[in-house]
Amino acid sequence: MSSVKGMKPLLIVVVMMLSMSAWAAEQEAVTPLEAALVEQSADRDKTLEAFYAERDWRPVWQDPSTVTAFAEALHTLEGDGLSPSDYRPDALSEAHRRAWGDGEGDPQELADFELRTSHVLLTALRHLQKGKVDPQALDTGWEVPVEPPALDVASLSRHVDARRFEQAFADVRPSYPPYQRLRAGLARYQDIDQQGGWPTLPPLDGLLRPGDVHDAVPFLRERLAVIGEPGLAAADTTILPDAKLVAPDPFTYDEALTEAVERFQERHLLEVDGVVGPDTLAALNVPVGERIDQIRINLERTRWLLHGLPETFVLVDIAGYRVSYYRPNGDIWRSRIVVGQPYRRTPSLRSEITHLTVNPTWTIPPTIRREDVIPKIHRDLGYLERNNIRVLSYSGSELDPRSIDWQDPGKIMLRQEAGPENPLGRVVIRFPNDHMVYLHDTPAQQLFSRQQRAISSGCIRVENVMTLVQLLLDDTDTYRDIRALVAEGETRNVPLESHVPVILHYWTAHVGEEGELSFRPDIYDRDDELLEALDRPLVL
Repeated sequence: MSSVKGMKPLLIVVVMMLSMSAWAAEQEAVTPLEAALVEQSADRDKTLEAFYAERDWRPVWQDPSTVTAFAEALHTLEGDGLSPSDYRPDALSEAHRRAWGDGEGDPQELADFELRTSHVLLTALRHLQKGKVDPQALDTGWEVPVEPPALDVASLSRHVDARRFEQAFADVRPSYPPYQRLRAGLARYQDIDQQGGWPTLPPLDGLLRPGDVHDAVPFLRERLAVIGEPGLAAADTTILPDAKLVAPDPFTYDEALTEAVERFQERHLLEVDGVVGPDTLAALNVPVGERIDQIRINLERTRWLLHGLPETFVLVDIAGYRVSYYRPNGDIWRSRIVVGQPYRRTPSLRSEITHLTVNPTWTIPPTIRREDVIPKIHRDLGYLERNNIRVLSYSGSELDPRSIDWQDPGKIMLRQEAGPENPLGRVVIRFPNDHMVYLHDTPAQQLFSRQQRAISSGCIRVENVMTLVQLLLDDTDTYRDIRALVAEGETRNVPLESHVPVILHYWTAHVGEEGELSFRPDIYDRDDELLEALDRPLVL
C-alpha cells in the first residue's frame, strides 16, 4: 500500500512533464508569421482579429493564385454600383510579390500584407452589407436603428480557403427582391451604355402629339426601343388585306409609339397624356450614364435599409408616392400617398406602428403654427372659429384668443378639433419617432390624382386608408368597432394587438416586379450629394 502511495508524486511529475512537452510542441508549431499576425491584429479591427482567430491565425494570402482570384472578384462589385477601384484590385498582385519575394519574406512585412489584404476583403463585405456611405453623415435626422447581422467569420474563412470570393459577396449583399431587381436593372443599363447608349431627341418647336408627322419620331421610337418598350417592333410593320408586310411611315407618331410614351410617362411620374412636351423630352434625353448613377445611388440606399426585415411590414416609398403593406401570406397591398414638400421633407426612419387614433384632433406642429397659421390668425381672428381651432396653454388650459397678442403670441398651442375639415381625416396611424410624423387620412382626396405629390407638411396622407386600417387590425370585429367610432365622431386611441414594423425611405429609382425601371424626380435634392460621397475615393 505504501508503495502505491509513493507512486502518486511520480505520476504527478510525469503528467506535468507531458503537459509541458505538449505546450512546448504547440508553441513550436506557431510560425513566425502567425505570431506576427497575433501581434499586429491586436491594434486593428475587431472583426479582422476574430477572422484570424477563427482560422487559428493561419494566413490567407500566401498563394498568389488566391490573391488573383480575390482581385478578379473585386471587379464584380461594379455590378452592385460600387467602384472596384476603391479596393485597389490591380495593385494586390504587385503587393504580394513585394511582400513574399522568392517565398521568404520578413514575418512582420508578411503579416502587414496579410492584414491589409484581409482588411480590403472585410471592407468590401461591409460595403455590400450596409453601404459604403454613412447615411447619418448626409442626414442628421436619419433614424434607422436596426443593424445588419454580424459577419459569419467561420463561413467566410471556408469561402476564402476555397477561393469562393463571389459567394462570400453573395452571402452578405441584401437578398430581398428589390435589391436583386435593381442589380439586374443596373446590368441592363450598363450593357446599353457599352452598346453606345440611346439617341438624343432634337429640340421640338412646341409639342409632339399622337398622329403628328415629325423628324423627331424616328429618334423617339429608337430611344424607347433601346430600353425594351414592348409594342414598338409590332408597330414597324402593318398587315394589309393582300397579306403583304409594309413598313409604316417612320416619321408618323403612331398608336404603338403613343402607348410606349404613356408607359414611359407613368414610370417617370409625368402627366400621362402621350404628348411629348418639355418635361417628357427632358426625361427622355437624360443620358444613360446619369441613369446608371441613379441606379447606383438607390442600390446604396437599399443597402442601408433592407436587412432584418420581418414577414409583415409597411414600406413608405417617399419619392415614389406610394405605400405598400407586405403580408405574411405574400400578398402586398399598395396605395398612393402624399408626402412632405421639399422644404418640409418626410424623413427616412424605421419604427413600429403601435396604435391608431380615430377621429383625431390635430395639434398644429410648431413650424406650421409659426409660419402658416399664426399669420392668418393675425390678419383675421375669425380664422380660428371657421376652422374649429382652439387656443391652449402648454398645460392644456383653454385661452381666450382676444387676449393674445398675435404678433407675439408666446407659448401657446393650437388644436383643431375632429371633424370633416380636420386635415388628419378620420384616422391616424401612429408610430414612435422624433419627427412627429405619421400616416393619416385626409379630406383632400383630390390630391391623390396628381402624378407628383410632394405637397404635405411632412406627414404621409394615405389614399384608401381605412383598407390599411382593416389589414393592420386583422380583426373584423375590431374594424367594425372602429367604423362605429368614426360614425360617432368620438376621439379614441386604439392599440394594435401586434405592432407592425414601418419603414419610411427615399428611392429615386425603382424596378417593378416585371423588371421595368422607373426613375422618379429627386424632389428633396438628395441624389447629387450621395453620388459625390459614393464616388469619393476610399482611403484604406
